[in-house]
Amino acid sequence: MVATTRNDRETARTLLSTEGRTYAQDAGIRLRDTPQPLYQVLVMACLLSARIKASVATDSARALFEHGMRSPRGMRDATWQQRVDALGEGHYRRYDERTATQLGEGAQLVLDVWGGDLRRVREEADGDPDHLRGELRRVPGLGPVGADIFLREVQSLWPEVGPLFDGKAVQGAKRLGLPETPEKLAGLVSRGERAVFAAALVRAALDKGVVDEVREAAA
Repeated sequence: MVATTRNDRETARTLLSTEGRTYAQDAGIRLRDTPQPLYQVLVMACLLSARIKASVATDSARALFEHGMRSPRGMRDATWQQRVDALGEGHYRRYDERTATQLGEGAQLVLDVWGGDLRRVREEADGDPDHLRGELRRVPGLGPVGADIFLREVQSLWPEVGPLFDGKAVQGAKRLGLPETPEKLAGLVSRGERAVFAAALVRAALDKGVVDEVREAAA
């Protein structure tokens, strides 16, 4: 365990108390190491990759799932217009047409390459996070940022990818005056809290109000 200061740990606890949830939770995903929720995290990561508000991405993911697009088969079998309409319900309008196409293509790829089960990607990687990233990036619309979002969210289930605090999480840590390396950030929380802590740090990077709230509570 990397040594950390008492102030750092107190800041981490305060952040968790105010922003202690993953983006998967915001999208209504009950995360388990089973095919359907893992696919839902993949969809959410694709949506979060675009230059839109994170809340719009998670709301749009939730809308897709509520309209039956919870699995790669459900996503593939939905019409393009149904995908566009669901994205519109979440106010995901700037990239809705392109994204609707990519989601359909991505669902087909997940079915064709991994039989609809992303756990096969993990098995193929055999503990190599870089291999995992490379495979995930085969999914249309999922670039390096999206692959890291997916892995950041599932690191409690797939511990070999962690501790994963991506660039945006490190930005949040810097804003809060916390250490800026994954190992030191991991030392501030328990192993089971890493995904939640990383998501909270991302919120701190995206919203100055989160930083102000944590500092006010600490004071």
